[in-house]
Amino acid sequence: MSLYARFQDKLEAILGDLVREGVLPDGLPMQAVAVEPPRDASHGDLATNAAMVLAKPARTNPRALAGEIAPRLEALDGVTAAEVAGPGFINLKLDPRVWDEELEAMLAEGDHYGRVDAGEDARTINIEYVSANPTGPMHMGHSRGAVVGDALASLLEWAGRKVVREYYVNDAGAQVDTLARSAHLRYREALGEDIGAIPEGLYPGDYLKPVGAALKDAYGARYAQAPEAEWLPVFKPFVVEKMMDMIRKDLALLGIHHDLFSSEAELQASGKVEEALATLRAKGLVYEGVLEPPKGETPADWEPVELTLFRSTQFGDDQDRPMKKSDGSWTYFGADAAYHYQKAQGADHLVNIWGADHAGTVKRVQSAVTALTDGEKGLDVKLVQMVRLFRDGEPVKMSKRSGNFVTLAEMVEEVGKDVVRFMMLTRKADAPLDFDFAKVTEASKENPVFYVQYAHARISSLKRKAAAAGLDAGAADLTLLDEVERALVRQAAQFPRVVRLAADAYEPHRIAFYLYDLAAAFHASWNRGNDDPGKRFLIEEQPDLSRARLELARGIGQVLRNGLAIMGVEAAEEMR
Repeated sequence: MSLYARFQDKLEAILGDLVREGVLPDGLPMQAVAVEPPRDASHGDLATNAAMVLAKPARTNPRALAGEIAPRLEALDGVTAAEVAGPGFINLKLDPRVWDEELEAMLAEGDHYGRVDAGEDARTINIEYVSANPTGPMHMGHSRGAVVGDALASLLEWAGRKVVREYYVNDAGAQVDTLARSAHLRYREALGEDIGAIPEGLYPGDYLKPVGAALKDAYGARYAQAPEAEWLPVFKPFVVEKMMDMIRKDLALLGIHHDLFSSEAELQASGKVEEALATLRAKGLVYEGVLEPPKGETPADWEPVELTLFRSTQFGDDQDRPMKKSDGSWTYFGADAAYHYQKAQGADHLVNIWGADHAGTVKRVQSAVTALTDGEKGLDVKLVQMVRLFRDGEPVKMSKRSGNFVTLAEMVEEVGKDVVRFMMLTRKADAPLDFDFAKVTEASKENPVFYVQYAHARISSLKRKAAAAGLDAGAADLTLLDEVERALVRQAAQFPRVVRLAADAYEPHRIAFYLYDLAAAFHASWNRGNDDPGKRFLIEEQPDLSRARLELARGIGQVLRNGLAIMGVEAAEEMR
């Protein structure tokens, strides 16, 4: 258990004693109580807001409550002082040996430092991400959602959840018909026909040429002149599978693999949509009705039509939503509701990673999940803004329909998997991100990928030099570390807490931010040796001090490796 978690438990035990003693009433909102680093490091090692958040519901004064809590905290083993500050914060100062023990824990736990083992009590989280239409190879427009989803899945696993990584294959609808028609053209081309220019409305990309060749190998000339009604139902699943093979290979280049691929076409064919509709109807949440006309100027072709509507407004949506069209076919929402109902039957909670262009559909799908599961299951949606790609200072335009786009494979080949993955996590998911080819490969502090990797490479180099000098890492006297070096331990010790908070917020970018700050602190400590040789990590004439500093570096390196592992990024042993 990490240092912050241990003190959180000790604080909660103290608060429990105060409840039993009648100082505090029962039923207080303990989930708001936190043990965290103080805003100003000069105030101490740890701080708690316990008196601040509990005073109002306890009908008491924050400073008075802090006065009850602080002496009990000060009596804890390892605490040298507990001081009440401002309106009621409590700052703790710890014995240096507490940090020495935490550094030893980092090294002892190794690759598991920061992990939570919930065992059989782990909640199952279904994360759906990527889910790009299977109409072509992955391009840079897909990469950010893919990385955010995959890193979030890893983060949640570190935080003790069971995770199902899912890809929803949109293999029903008009775009798949268009894909099959485009492939049929390439099929005829593979048979030797001169197809001329690709007609408007079909996918023109060369990536369909191998698919056409595969169709030729599978069916010969059987469907070259056959009517569309004969070959379309045969070609659609064949082509979708070829596209999904391509997509899986593209995602593998980023180290991304899904546990489950769910087919929209199979969902609809299996009667799952009818099942979801019947479930909602039995709850009185579906009716036949007419939607109000669109707000503003009513379109000339608008007419009132009776539709099958879901009472989405009962769950906070701004209008009820149609599940069926007037012709009896399913709406996108109808199929989405059934799909999420299916997912909810195998998970405790659902998380979707969607492009920001899907923002308008979030509330209705969340409403459907709540309705279908009687509120027992929830859906969180993380919206991912677009990536703006630059080359030579000019934005790169991408269009799958025109065939003019930068593929994910091309990007990984040019800058590497680790660069792509790290950079996609250097902004909050809902903020636009600029990906500049020149900046992501430069060796500077402004390039976060390089900066964090360089910190780990420096530590690896230090260990090699220590080994060459015959300096073992064992039996280190950590009391020899100075205050700047202990501050590094305190920062590294925050890692388990950052993992927990990032997982609770579904925000993997917090790991990237934390690693950058930790790397910056390490580089600053390293650079002290440039001005003062006595501050170097390795001083052969002072083996005891060197062992202590080597132990510190090993601890920082372990935390960097663990954080990078969550992000799916390799920890560099040396910089090329």
